[in-house]
Amino acid sequence: MTLIKIIHVIFVLLSISGFFARGVLMIRDSALLQQRWVKTVPHAVDTILLLSAIILASQWGFAALGIPWLQAKIGALLVYILLGVVAIRPGQSKSVRIGAWLGAMLTFAYIVSVAITKNPLVFA
Repeated sequence: MTLIKIIHVIFVLLSISGFFARGVLMIRDSALLQQRWVKTVPHAVDTILLLSAIILASQWGFAALGIPWLQAKIGALLVYILLGVVAIRPGQSKSVRIGAWLGAMLTFAYIVSVAITKNPLVFA
């Protein structure tokens, strides 16, 4: 495994751990969600995660964007981001936010499954 792939996997784990923890804090109405570091650290982690993904993709060349499993992973990533925004940002009812958080967690599981199996129909 290359160094950039190791970095990517580490930051995937950091990102999902932080998202999971923030979801739990949201469910508990914790004041910790208002702490500055709780709001800024995820952006730093996700920036490194995105940069490592771009570097990995560039190593394959842009033709790799035509690979079905990678297309599925990118599409699911967009769904994960949208659900994550609904889940973490105030403005929706708590039940909608919890539903979005659970949906994001399931979407993350799909993304990881596709990454491991290289099969976009991993649950079929």
